[in-house]
Amino acid sequence: MSTEEKFWIGFGDIHEDLSLLGEIPNLSAADGVIISGDITNRGDTRRASELLDAVFRINPNICAQIGNMDRPEITSYLDEKGWNIHASGKLLAEDIGIMGVGYSTPTPFMTPSEVSDDKLAQWLNEGYEQVKHLPKLILVAHDPPFGSKAAQLPSGENLGNRSVLEFIQRVQPDICLTGHIHEAESEDFIGRTKILNPGMLCMGGYVLIRLQKDKLEANLKYI
Repeated sequence: MSTEEKFWIGFGDIHEDLSLLGEIPNLSAADGVIISGDITNRGDTRRASELLDAVFRINPNICAQIGNMDRPEITSYLDEKGWNIHASGKLLAEDIGIMGVGYSTPTPFMTPSEVSDDKLAQWLNEGYEQVKHLPKLILVAHDPPFGSKAAQLPSGENLGNRSVLEFIQRVQPDICLTGHIHEAESEDFIGRTKILNPGMLCMGGYVLIRLQKDKLEANLKYI
């Protein structure tokens, strides 16, 4: 990989297991680390900070959001650190925006951070308002879009989110990094948007995002 090439490493569904973190190639050299959610297992800010400190020691340039398994107060901690992308958008690099939506719609497990589909749609719009002027966009959605491979169980049932799908269809971000459905590791497309679900970090999946010849490229990788 060229030393001049900008690249980012994305993953999620950490669930308090960072055993493979140090094995991700070039993690310390990346321009940033993008975390899609589920840092903890129903954990609080103290537990999230312990886990994120381990990431920070390898690469301090973090963009992160909570998933449904994280307590809502962790978002305030991420805001204080300048890392939060949930319901928010920011400049990632020249001409590249990043925005996120964490939480999830209700699950059978009554996890700490569940909201309605309408609320996720509201947060998506709030984040987009901050980056819509940028020509390139990375969407980080903990809940995967409905109908995509990133949301499909081995049984064939699709557990994806319709608000995320509708947002992607309308806005067509370059890349959508997602997670939540551990069994749905995949690459897929909705229109021109590439959808990537690397599964749980402890299973070795991550996403490599590169800026190549003024175009964002993303690929699913395994340790």
